[in-house]
Amino acid sequence: MSVDETAEDREAVRVAARHALSVGDADASGAGARRESLREVMSSSGVGWYPLLAVGSLVVVDELFGFVLSVLGPEITRTLGMSKGAFAAVLSAKLLAISVATLPMAAIVQRRPWRASISLVTAYMWTLATLLAVFVVGPWGLLLVVVIDGLSSGSVRVLHQPLLMDWYPNRARVRVQTSYSAAVSIGSVVAPLLVGVLTAWAGLTWRGVFLAVAVVSLLAALVASRLRDPGVGHSEDEPLRQAIDASLGPAAGGAGADVVVPALRFAEVVRRLLLIPTIRRALAAQAVFGVLVVPYSTFLLFFLDERWDMGPGARSVFFAVSALGAVLALRLFGPIGERMFRDDPARLVRTGSLLLGGSVVAIVLGALMPVFGVMLALFVLSSAMAAALGPSLIVTMLGVVPAAFRPHLAALAGMYTAGVGGFAGALLLGTVDRRFGTAGALVAIVIPGIVGAWILRGCARTVNDDLDRMIDEIVDETALDRRRRSGASMPALACRGLDAGYGDVQVLFGVDLRVEDGEMVALLGTNGAGKSTVLRVVSGLQLPWRGSVRLSGRDITWLDPERRLPLGVALVPGGRSTFGPLSVIDNLRAHAYSLGTDRAL
Repeated sequence: MSVDETAEDREAVRVAARHALSVGDADASGAGARRESLREVMSSSGVGWYPLLAVGSLVVVDELFGFVLSVLGPEITRTLGMSKGAFAAVLSAKLLAISVATLPMAAIVQRRPWRASISLVTAYMWTLATLLAVFVVGPWGLLLVVVIDGLSSGSVRVLHQPLLMDWYPNRARVRVQTSYSAAVSIGSVVAPLLVGVLTAWAGLTWRGVFLAVAVVSLLAALVASRLRDPGVGHSEDEPLRQAIDASLGPAAGGAGADVVVPALRFAEVVRRLLLIPTIRRALAAQAVFGVLVVPYSTFLLFFLDERWDMGPGARSVFFAVSALGAVLALRLFGPIGERMFRDDPARLVRTGSLLLGGSVVAIVLGALMPVFGVMLALFVLSSAMAAALGPSLIVTMLGVVPAAFRPHLAALAGMYTAGVGGFAGALLLGTVDRRFGTAGALVAIVIPGIVGAWILRGCARTVNDDLDRMIDEIVDETALDRRRRSGASMPALACRGLDAGYGDVQVLFGVDLRVEDGEMVALLGTNGAGKSTVLRVVSGLQLPWRGSVRLSGRDITWLDPERRLPLGVALVPGGRSTFGPLSVIDNLRAHAYSLGTDRAL
């Protein structure tokens, strides 16, 4: 699609693309429309259940180690002579290890279809870590084992959910992600029962429990050994191509002039993701969600031990009941969330914010409740709402970025969950615990929880615009590739819809610019009109808030300035084009490095 296409043409293609991605499709989710069951989707897509079951089995056993470590925390600390603070610090070290591992994994799979292979290798790594836990004799040994487990668990945060989104059709993405979250909750049901059986009935110590978990983990890794990577964008590329062909007509043959633009580096991708308003808000909400993952669970264990005098078996049953409530919530929320996302993604985001706020309020009421049965019901309710929140967050975040960048976003989400939310939550709850006790620490969680719910609700204002922006980028790239193949001429430089500014002050508002090959163009305007800003955006010295910059039809919007220079894009500001002390020939030599070593001056 060229820069001079009409707004009506763009909107028609955008609507077709949204329909192909099963997003904002109110007709398909209406009262009279029949929705395929998940079983029918599995059958009609030809994918089957195995990828979901394989990935689900891996996340279940990954959760086993963390749960056993948490639920047997009081016994482990007494055996190793550790304080509650030291034990919480060890668990925080696992969060740090997860944060460290996520970014390299995302960088590795950026250009290689290794997501399934890395998932399997890391599964064997955390199996080894679980086995090593049997032989721990001190705090430092426990720290080493936990760090190994954290490094290997990075694959769960980065690879699993993007892998499932590429395996399964778009019309089932919410239900598939909900099923994946249900696998986590099922693991939380199995783990307490396993711990209860092994400790109460079999009489095993925590070392024996870790040995049994290592055997289960090895079996799950073997079950998932046939898992393969379908390729980035597997479930989206073909539906999008068909939708664009239907809107624009079949592409003609031939080949036009082209320019080779290098792929984005990892840092460039991350910088691009952080410029998306929905992603920035969702990551902040993800940090709050991180407080609910590890610090909260740790302090809840000590709360049950100290306030209600619950041993390992009783605590295991408590968490099993809570996890069962989460499974039921996910079973109910999956179809509802699917309809919300297809009808209006913003509605799903608003529902997620209510779930987050309701979850932390239930925690506070449960911590203050003196009646055991009511306390249990409140914590089960909190667990159910938090479980339903997970798919809402991940589908919203992964749905507004191209498939190739989802592992990077998953890595960022893992960092905010573990590195920001986990450590901040441990610091906050630990400080309150020393002053007001464990119950007070649980009550304090309402502060970041309500703030996070308010931030997440703000995503509803931007999610549809960001989704359309992502679709426009994909449609533009596909349509321009059709034009190149047909031999049509492409402008040397094309800018579309540029918004940019400095701080909170916007300078460019929807700027379009087109320069044909061999053409010379002068930018004219009053002071402050944005002439220099346009040139800075084109040369890469400043990134736009919105819009695209294309060189011979290829997207260079997010390339670093030094990587645009070999393509022939450079900015030489007036008055700063020469070095005064140098001669003319030396000035020419100084600028000639951009020609490379294969061209003479």
